[in-house]
Amino acid sequence: MGGRNREKDREILFDYTSDSITLEYENRLLKETVNQLREELERFKTPPLMVCDIHDVVNNKAIIRIPNGNKFFVNVSNNCKELKAGHSVLVDQKNLNVVEKIEKNKNFNVEKFVIIEKPEIAWESIGGLNNQIEDIKEVIELPLKNPNLFKEVGIQPPKGLLLYGPPGTGKTLLAKAVANSTNSTFIEVVASELVQKFIGEGAKLVKEIFQLAKEKAPSIIYIDELDALAATRVEIGTSGEREVQRTFMQFLAEIDGFKHLGNVKVIGCTNRKDILDPAILRPGRLDRLIEVPLPDIDGIKHIFRIHTKNMNLDKKINLDKIYKNIEELSGAEIKSVCTEAGYFAIRKKRKIIQENDIVDAIKKVKKEESGSKDYTKMFG
Repeated sequence: MGGRNREKDREILFDYTSDSITLEYENRLLKETVNQLREELERFKTPPLMVCDIHDVVNNKAIIRIPNGNKFFVNVSNNCKELKAGHSVLVDQKNLNVVEKIEKNKNFNVEKFVIIEKPEIAWESIGGLNNQIEDIKEVIELPLKNPNLFKEVGIQPPKGLLLYGPPGTGKTLLAKAVANSTNSTFIEVVASELVQKFIGEGAKLVKEIFQLAKEKAPSIIYIDELDALAATRVEIGTSGEREVQRTFMQFLAEIDGFKHLGNVKVIGCTNRKDILDPAILRPGRLDRLIEVPLPDIDGIKHIFRIHTKNMNLDKKINLDKIYKNIEELSGAEIKSVCTEAGYFAIRKKRKIIQENDIVDAIKKVKKEESGSKDYTKMFG
């Protein structure tokens, strides 16, 4: 009887000891969790730091440029050593004192904001622009493929050119085709996005774009909607207008900065050549101007053949009638007509595209472009 009681006492003591150890362990975990939560809370209460660039260093103090472009002369923490112009730093938002230096990412930040590709568009796939193709070959293709020829003759080829004309006439296709023919990296930048999205960063991004182009040379920088960046300068007013001016001036500086015989070329594109600043068109910059107009009748026939070469067309189609009624359309609109004609045939469960399919497609495309005009009677 006494032995059973002692055994029972040992079991109770073991259970009590086990429970005590478990409770102590759980209590320690809870304390650690509470401490971590307190540290996290304090960290969230810490004011955010602002990223700025060092403009200059004077007597252990720094001139910084904040994101809106303004400059301040501030103190520097003792932890920040060997600061130089161009370095990126963190500053407190109250007094703008430099707190910490941050290392720049070796990968180009600008790669997130541009389109980089190796185009596969051939010259043969572009219709109605024979003269423009010859001009762009002379200005871009020849210097990239045979730079020694220019050295031997003793002249400097243009650094770039400007393509101008109505929308949809093939300006981007020309730029991509010359990139393909020279096996160049095609870097596409939309100027309107550059100046709208990156207030305070525009000039820096322009610099990075040209640096990226040099790293990936031979390369072609294609600036679409150039008029958004390089419009005629007016009296500087808002901070946004000042930022556009800074971005534009950096763009001019980068064009002036690389060699004529370098393997980086710049192609600008605009629908509004009339509003461009003369500074961008002066000799030594984008001084070759190539107009890309709406196609003439021969161009229309060529473009139409290109986009219908794989289509199953009815042999009874009166092509002369079709050509006559797409005279005012751009190359992009002619391509849209061909696509829409295919859809009209599909909706009628036919594999052969008939003349009325193309006529309906022309009406639809012209109605979409004009909005209110009535083209329903033009095929009577």
